[in-house]
Amino acid sequence: MTAPASNPLLSDRDVDFQLYEVLDAESLCKLPAFADHSRETFTLFLDSTRRFARDVLAPTYRLMDAEPPTFRDGRVHVHPLMRTLYPQLVELGLLAATRPVETGGQQLPLTVYSLASAYLMAANLSAYAFIGLTTGAAHLIEAFGSEWLKDTFMAKMYAGQWTGTMALTEPHAGSSLADVRTRATPAEDGTYRVSGSKIFISGGDHDFGENVVHLTLGRIDGAPAGVRGLSLFAIPARRPEGGRLVDNDVRVAGAIHKIGWKGIPSLALNYGEGGDCRGWLVGQAGKGLNHMFQMMNEARIMVGFNAVSTASVAYHEALAYARNRPQGRLSWEKDAARPQRPIIEHADVRRMLLRQKAIVEGGLSLLSMASWQADVAEHGATPEARERAGLLSDLLTPLAKTFPAEKGFEANALSIQVHGGYGYSTEYLPEAWLRDQKLNSIHEGTTGIQGLDLLGRKVVAAGGGGLRAFVEEVEATVERARRAGVDPSWGEALNEALQRVVGLTMELGQAGMAGDVERMLRHSADYMELFSVLAVAWRWLAQAAAAREGLARGAAGQDFYEGKIAAAQYWIHTELPRVAQLVELCRSGEDSYTRMQPDWF
Repeated sequence: MTAPASNPLLSDRDVDFQLYEVLDAESLCKLPAFADHSRETFTLFLDSTRRFARDVLAPTYRLMDAEPPTFRDGRVHVHPLMRTLYPQLVELGLLAATRPVETGGQQLPLTVYSLASAYLMAANLSAYAFIGLTTGAAHLIEAFGSEWLKDTFMAKMYAGQWTGTMALTEPHAGSSLADVRTRATPAEDGTYRVSGSKIFISGGDHDFGENVVHLTLGRIDGAPAGVRGLSLFAIPARRPEGGRLVDNDVRVAGAIHKIGWKGIPSLALNYGEGGDCRGWLVGQAGKGLNHMFQMMNEARIMVGFNAVSTASVAYHEALAYARNRPQGRLSWEKDAARPQRPIIEHADVRRMLLRQKAIVEGGLSLLSMASWQADVAEHGATPEARERAGLLSDLLTPLAKTFPAEKGFEANALSIQVHGGYGYSTEYLPEAWLRDQKLNSIHEGTTGIQGLDLLGRKVVAAGGGGLRAFVEEVEATVERARRAGVDPSWGEALNEALQRVVGLTMELGQAGMAGDVERMLRHSADYMELFSVLAVAWRWLAQAAAAREGLARGAAGQDFYEGKIAAAQYWIHTELPRVAQLVELCRSGEDSYTRMQPDWF
């Protein structure tokens, strides 16, 4: 059997298409924050990450998946490759790439940085996760920490000397942060003595760097119950003292044995077993969850990119396999002496590949737009532009986290299906990527939590301001598609689905305002599904418009553009009609699962 060609991880042509034809990334350079950049600097950054991802990082994936970290003698030992990989990832300038120059950053747009990082995630998402977590933790200190914390902790994290984590979850509480029990007692030296336990802390210990800083939610003595009593603390595994690092009474209680993401440890941590764990308050007391939401929202976008990248690498593997794997003949070819056909010539294989393409490239477009809005929300030219983009960013974040995770798992399963029996073997990589993908619908807020957040908060925030901005964006895309010569029925179908969703949202919002919150949120998971289908249809119509524009100006790559239009057709004709059925389900108040009693199971 002919082996598939080297996996590109993501399509360079598609990434450039998203940046410069669907969006207009060069226009970001008109904003003062990005004035020192241009398409040339964006390309340099993209090219360096692409090369590293393909040439260096991707070959390490199978090795790290096969040899996960071990916990012995009280320490976590990761794969030895991380000792060379992490410094190389740091050398790429990833840790502070989007941060201001004064913090050692390059002040790149998140839009460009995220698409570049997607190559690294597709190559070896566990190795990249150490970078992503450290960046998010350092950014928290940058945003809310004292000057001493910035000089002592943040600077070393951005420089790659120390790594970082987010430590929210506790064994008894899971996602219920209101039940966090980690205790912080004020000390005379201005620090806090911390005691408590955390679990599922990714990257919580390792042996390739000198320190790990845990950004931790805890409750100061006397603070009220619930999320309003939470504060944020920086807790290093080894604290600075007298010009050296000393043990800070942070102990690894155990390692979680995971089915995927095997290159990065997930740990249970105990603070203060010896009574000497010191934490530094970050930001205001009692505002810990508000502060932590900065890292959580960044992490949710990162998880979305993890998910779409994991689906992408599996899609490209399946595509190469289908082009190279001969099997059978077409249905009308009765002569068994004829040569076998590559399986991509079989219609059902093309059906599976097209669905993968629609999920991967639709998800990538949604994430690119979410990143774009985050850039404008932080750096837009006017307060009004920043406010509008902030509302849109908030609305898109749960969608951009959830859709690639849930539909990405389906895409990964289709990659296995394209490989047939070989896909179900460990000799081929699709099964490993499927294992990795499952985590993305669980961590940083499960799909159920994202649905509650979308319907219970984001679409009704600011009097529905984010939803109104979303409607305006969809209407602008429909107009762009009309001008470009896209089949007008596609825009009409999108508008019709949009109006159904807006009407449903108003109806459910009114139920919530009347006090029937259970009725409002009963079908929040279905609402997430229908809004995701709608949002991705919006992004596919934008891609169809850009493709038509490319064909009209005679740009190179006719096959690429025709593939885009076919994938847009697929999504709008086969997925968008599901919105109507899901709207009626949400409207009906169908109550089977809420009526179901525990004993009935």
